[in-house]
Amino acid sequence: MTLLLKGGSVVDPSQKLEKKLDLLVEKGKVAGLGKIQAKKSWQVIDASGWIVAPGFVDMHVHLREPGREDKETILTGSRAAAAGGFSSITCMPNTQPVNDSEAITRFILERAGRAGLVNVFPAGAITKGLEGKELAEIGEMVKAGVVAITDDGKSVENNQIMRRALEYAKIFDIPIIDHCEDRQLAAAGHLNESAVSTRLGMGGISRAAEELDVARDTILSRITGGRVHIAHISTQESLSWVRQAKKQGIRVTCEVTPHHFILSDEDIKNYDTNFKMYPPLRTPSDVKAMLKGLSDGSIDCIASDHAPHSRLEKEMTFEEASNGIIGLETAVPLAWEFLIRRKIVSVSRLVELFSTNPNRILKLGRGTLKKGAIADITVIDPDCEIIVDVKKFRSKSRNCPFHDWRLHGVPVMVIVKGKIIFRRDTKV
Repeated sequence: MTLLLKGGSVVDPSQKLEKKLDLLVEKGKVAGLGKIQAKKSWQVIDASGWIVAPGFVDMHVHLREPGREDKETILTGSRAAAAGGFSSITCMPNTQPVNDSEAITRFILERAGRAGLVNVFPAGAITKGLEGKELAEIGEMVKAGVVAITDDGKSVENNQIMRRALEYAKIFDIPIIDHCEDRQLAAAGHLNESAVSTRLGMGGISRAAEELDVARDTILSRITGGRVHIAHISTQESLSWVRQAKKQGIRVTCEVTPHHFILSDEDIKNYDTNFKMYPPLRTPSDVKAMLKGLSDGSIDCIASDHAPHSRLEKEMTFEEASNGIIGLETAVPLAWEFLIRRKIVSVSRLVELFSTNPNRILKLGRGTLKKGAIADITVIDPDCEIIVDVKKFRSKSRNCPFHDWRLHGVPVMVIVKGKIIFRRDTKV
């Protein structure tokens, strides 16, 4: 089917393009941009007033399948991603069993293909079983389809193994996504070590637990020439290490989550476990630093770290509750509300954070609306307003701290390979 998006504001940083144009899609590819006369046989969509961008990518998602389908599946996670405005997601390997082999990688891709919604690009484990002792079969997983390797949920504590992993990943030109956390420093902690943790009477997690690993990763990246991507960066000092590394030409990139550039530990009230996550919510000064990093280009991507948990895993004491929140269905409107409407970044920069840069880092062959490109497209209505209702989420889980928040900048359409996989009708 031929599809024409008529009169939208096309924003594509890969072409330095931000202009009201028509966009034509044929046979799963971008067929044209400009003033295009529609034919009767085409499907024509009035995109006036909307932002038309290269498909958004969430490069940090937990789908839980295989093993914990009670929390999320590849199908339900894909539905949540589509409703959240994403055409592609990268799923983490801390499943049960761990994605540390060609077989699990192929299983994930087969299930994603069966779902027929968003592109699912698996990340494989760095070490077997995420145990940090022995490198996984990285080459076999790359052949099967992984686009990155990570022991997400854990850091590779052995510096020699991390060095070897960077050297090996360099052969395939894939990044290592690192969950930076020194477990000895973080042990027995449940939220950021600060006056808030003292007031709440709970063990704190030192910010140095993250910062030491970030510094270590930049040094090892410099030594090996391997690409390292810092997951869910959260402290001002961690970001300073990334800035310094980039100035030296070290191959380091990083992401930040919406909750780490919006919320601080001071927002934790009444021991609400929906505010418990790793890394923990930091200080208001760290939030300001994240916003500065988004504005000045130091931070490369926004990622949700979508982490579904069952009600039982969250309806516990703060100390006993699982870490993490879901974020696929709120990431884009949260970014629009707190970055665009507050004039922290431009629309073009937002598209860069959600599309251009993740595509570049993961080498997905997407992230552009140039003629002939794969037609993965995200469409946003800047004026559409929603009230977040966790009961209406496509995700299986409900662990979200943003329930009842009023947000703007809502994804209204997602197109994958020329096919509309999600549509929210906001025009009357």
